[in-house]
Amino acid sequence: MSVSLSGIIVGATLLVSVAAPASASAQASSGSVCTPASGPVALADLAEASGIAIGAAPANRLWMHNDSGAPVLFAVDANGKPAGRITVSGASVEDWEAIASGPCGKGPCLYVGDIGDNDAQRPRITIYRLAEPPQASGSVKAEAFHASYPDGSHDAETLLVSPDGTLFIVTKGDTGPVAVYKFPRELKAGETMKLERVGKPLVEKAKGKMRVTDGAFSADGRWVVLRTNDTLTFYPGENFAKGEFRESHRMSLSSLKEPQGEAVAFGRGNTVYVGGEGGGKKQPGTLAALSCTP
Repeated sequence: MSVSLSGIIVGATLLVSVAAPASASAQASSGSVCTPASGPVALADLAEASGIAIGAAPANRLWMHNDSGAPVLFAVDANGKPAGRITVSGASVEDWEAIASGPCGKGPCLYVGDIGDNDAQRPRITIYRLAEPPQASGSVKAEAFHASYPDGSHDAETLLVSPDGTLFIVTKGDTGPVAVYKFPRELKAGETMKLERVGKPLVEKAKGKMRVTDGAFSADGRWVVLRTNDTLTFYPGENFAKGEFRESHRMSLSSLKEPQGEAVAFGRGNTVYVGGEGGGKKQPGTLAALSCTP
C-alpha cells in the first residue's frame, strides 16, 4: 500500500485517494485501486507461519518464522520461494508470534517477539534483537530483552517497531482487551523492563476472528496496520504511537481464503504482504501480496 494514500477498502479491493479530511473520507471511493497481486502461495517449511518482516537488502527478501520449534528465521523471496535460513543463537522458542525490522545502532535489525501466552500466565515476555545478516545462511547471535506488563499477563501476537526504534506490543484480545503497550526507549538487557500502556483499549474484548494477530509500521511511520484472521485495519502512525487510535480504513481478506491469517508487513513501493498458518498445522503456511497502483 502506498503510504501516501488513504481511503475506503471493500472486500479485497482498496479504493484510495489523496488523503482527505475525516469529514470527506466517506467520499474517498474514487482514485487508485489495490488488489491481490500474488498468492496465496504455499510455504512448505512454514506450517506455523506467524510473522513477516521485510529485509533491508536484497529488496525482495522477506523474513518469516514458525511459532514453535527451533529458533530459526526463514528467508523467502516475494513469491514465497525459499531463499535460506538463519539460526538465531542465544534464543529459545516459547511462542514466537511476530517479527519486525527496524533501526539499531549503525544498521538494520530484526526483532523477534516471543510474546505468545495463550493462558496469560507468563511472568515476562522476550524480544530477541539481531543484526540483519546480509546472507540468508548460517547463525546470528541475538540479544534478549525481557519485559512485563503493568497490569498482569496478556496473550499477544503483534510487535511493532516504529522508524525511531520504539517497540510496541498490541495484545490479542482473547485474555483481556486489545491494548497497546510501549517498551522503554532505551532497551536494557539483563533485566525485566516494565511496559507502559498507551491510550485506551482499542477493543475491550475481541472474539473469534476479531482477535489481533499481527501489525506493522510503514517504513516512513505514516501508517500502522493491524490484522485479524480476515481483516486489515489502517491507522495514522503518528497518532497511533501517541495512543490516539483513529481508524482510517479497513479491508476484508476473506477472498484470499487463508487457512488461518496471521501476519502482515508493509513492503516496498505499493505492496502489503500477508501470511498465515496452515490451519491446524496440517498444511503449509501461505504468503500473499496486495498491490496498489498509483
